[in-house]
Amino acid sequence: MYTVSFLAYRIWEEISMYNHTTNNWDKEHLMQVDPRYPETREYLVNWMEEWCKSHPDTTVVRFTSLFYNFVWIWGADERKRNLFTDWGSYDFTVSDKALDDFAKEYGYSMTAEDFVNKGDRHVTHMPADQRKRDWMKFINSFVIEVAKELIDITHKYGKKAYVFYDDSWVGLEPYGERFKEFGFDGLIKCVFNGYEVRLCAGVPVETHEIRLHPYLFPVGLGGAPTFMEGGNPTLDAKKYWNNVRRALLRQPIQRIGLGGYLHLTEMFPDFQDYIEKISDEFRMMQEYHKAGKPYTIKPKVAVLHYWGKLRSWTLSGHFHETYMHDLIHVNEALAGLPVDVDFINFEDVKAGALEKYDIVINAGRAGSAWSGGDAWKDDEVVSRLYQWVYDGGAFIGINQPSAVEGYDSFYRMAPVLGVDEDTGAKVCHGKWQFDVEEDKDILTEGAFVPEKENRFLTDGKAKVLAAHDGNPDLTIHEFGKGYGVYMGGFSYTLENTRMLLNLLLAVGDKDSEGLYLTDNQYTECAYYPESHKLVVINNSDKEQKTSVKTEAGVKEFTIEAYDQAVMDL
Repeated sequence: MYTVSFLAYRIWEEISMYNHTTNNWDKEHLMQVDPRYPETREYLVNWMEEWCKSHPDTTVVRFTSLFYNFVWIWGADERKRNLFTDWGSYDFTVSDKALDDFAKEYGYSMTAEDFVNKGDRHVTHMPADQRKRDWMKFINSFVIEVAKELIDITHKYGKKAYVFYDDSWVGLEPYGERFKEFGFDGLIKCVFNGYEVRLCAGVPVETHEIRLHPYLFPVGLGGAPTFMEGGNPTLDAKKYWNNVRRALLRQPIQRIGLGGYLHLTEMFPDFQDYIEKISDEFRMMQEYHKAGKPYTIKPKVAVLHYWGKLRSWTLSGHFHETYMHDLIHVNEALAGLPVDVDFINFEDVKAGALEKYDIVINAGRAGSAWSGGDAWKDDEVVSRLYQWVYDGGAFIGINQPSAVEGYDSFYRMAPVLGVDEDTGAKVCHGKWQFDVEEDKDILTEGAFVPEKENRFLTDGKAKVLAAHDGNPDLTIHEFGKGYGVYMGGFSYTLENTRMLLNLLLAVGDKDSEGLYLTDNQYTECAYYPESHKLVVINNSDKEQKTSVKTEAGVKEFTIEAYDQAVMDL
């Protein structure tokens, strides 16, 4: 049996392919562009110079996006059309010249296996090795070098440069340490959900813009009708706006827009009216943000995973591409909650970052980048977290938090959580019996925790709030002055979002007075102290009544489905 390494050249760029197959494009098939080759780079520079010179009235240039697309491999069989997708993959940056340049700069050569990885590929959902980290740094440096040359030309002609944070974004790394070197004036993000709003809003540029859904195409991404017979784009727009609005209340965005074919809206006047309505809501939010930040509750939250800040708010693509990971559900819930959130990695823990936070969340499957994998073999990380919780912090572990083989417990944080998982080694060991303690202040009506098998209590002291067949699903365990919270999983729903908020308050702000929180889990609110405005939103498809405790007393609201109310305090 033989193994052959070879490079395959893509003759049809995948975004072009998508639009031809989905939106019935009949124009020329586009190829990818790689400026690592001098002739291509020279062409791009000359083209940009001439374009800017010949378009004096254009004030903003949108880079859509840069040079390298994420890996998106389509299949011929309709039963398995999507063969592989990783929005954070660097595989399509590979070329013979790139490999040679890398070897000269780093002193060693990359191999096919560094990318193929026994057929699994080095996906974003798994911790990277040093070779992958070197390659990402190498590509990022090159993309900055070439893009800055094009951006400088744009600025030379008095134009602003925005970048679209989708499609060919690889190497851009907006949360990387070097992003400001590009010199971009704005960033544009296509959004389906709230966490994508936060992903856009946190990037250090002057202007942040989000592209709303539905796109102005006959069909949506899933193939369902949108702007055609059988479609209901107005209802789609309400649901998407409902997803992103709660995040827009937490952090400012400067511009919103739509993409696609504007003429398709002519047959849907109700859609036009609704876009006018949410545009007015958006302008209102902008004014409140300009006056000052919204009120937040006490607990400051850190989400701990392998990538840390580099993958703030995101995993690897849209929600419908990453729904199988607990953390994307957690991110979506956090995106609209009144808490400050940062994303940290294990090196940050060792550098003393824990002192800034009240709560740390670690969520994911064993071995994944989101749980942490082998990073949990570092005893300094574990000991620092132990001490931090003992001194009053709270560690929330979801699914298989801190999981790694080779120790007396599968979860390195098991003594803090009061829960561990039997991987098969403890089938002969007795298990602690427990009673489930009902706590409706945390586990509200309709909330649930996904059930996982083979979980057990470590010392019998954890308070069990949910369980099935002798498996604890939701627990709170005292550890010194702090708490360990275990959840078998997390799935984003309105009810579960309120459950998460209740947990944050229970272990991170026991003395909370409940100010500026709604008493109805299908509603949320944001209070802007500087402008004295209270915005209450209804996230459900039914009319809701809700109350908000404020410093000026309790305020009552009745809000239509998907609508909002504003009160001057």
